[in-house]
Amino acid sequence: MTPSAASGGGDRRRPPEGPDGVNGVNGADGADGAHGAVPPGDAETAEREVASGTAPTRSTPVGGRRISWQKWTFMPAFLTAALLATWLWFRGARLDSIAHQAVDGGKVWLALRQHLQLTAISTFFVLVIAIPLGIALTRPRLRRAAPFAMAVANLGQAVPALGLLVLLVIWLGIGAGSAIVGMVVYAVLPVLANTIAGLRGIDPTLTEAARGIGMSPLGVLAKVELPLAVPLILAGVRTALVLNVGTATLATFGGGGGLGDLISAGIITQRMPVLILGSVLTVALALLVEWLASLAELLLRPRGLEVAT
Repeated sequence: MTPSAASGGGDRRRPPEGPDGVNGVNGADGADGAHGAVPPGDAETAEREVASGTAPTRSTPVGGRRISWQKWTFMPAFLTAALLATWLWFRGARLDSIAHQAVDGGKVWLALRQHLQLTAISTFFVLVIAIPLGIALTRPRLRRAAPFAMAVANLGQAVPALGLLVLLVIWLGIGAGSAIVGMVVYAVLPVLANTIAGLRGIDPTLTEAARGIGMSPLGVLAKVELPLAVPLILAGVRTALVLNVGTATLATFGGGGGLGDLISAGIITQRMPVLILGSVLTVALALLVEWLASLAELLLRPRGLEVAT
């Protein structure tokens, strides 16, 4: 009788691991390990590991799906059905000459294209301004200026969007430029705040370890800090995109165009079909942009930080 048997199983040892990292040498043992079964002799050890937080975790399989099929299909199917129903209803609606004047001649596609351009250009400038500024404000030299910068960024959302647009029109004149500046001011806060929060939330021991192996400050930023802060930064970008889609409807009051032209025309002329068409297109565009941004947020998240969705 071996010493371990004599001791009543007190000295429980793990069976050797197979080539796939599962317990057991024989096929039966390997099969049990592959299906997550714990051998009876290791039950107590496994419980202790789980209680202490040292139990091994399973990694996402290489090449596995990171996004569920529901995430891929539900929103496009919903938007397609909503837009199709709206189009069928609009075709059957009785439009007078005033309503035809508001939507004929490619005015709907022109408004949609202008809305997309306003959103894309303003979001581009938000990223160019907010992300580098957020990085700079987390560096030791400019860290004291972070509260002041955040207070200035908060002013953009403290002021009503329409009032801000009117002030910019008075200053810069009528046109798309005033609308883009207002959208940038209004949407810079979430990206800036999330960039600062993401970089500040990194464990200092990770950056110290990177410096300890000889990495330069730029290398630590590019290879350690930014990858760990990417989830929060992408969440801020997603919020800014949705804000810009909604704020772009106000560009019509400054001569910037967009889907706000249809909404404004429907209100002024009291033509409900025109108003509903502009509103449905705006809501559908906001939902589409939010869905695309959520996909990008999941796909661009670094390996190891991803969560199955």
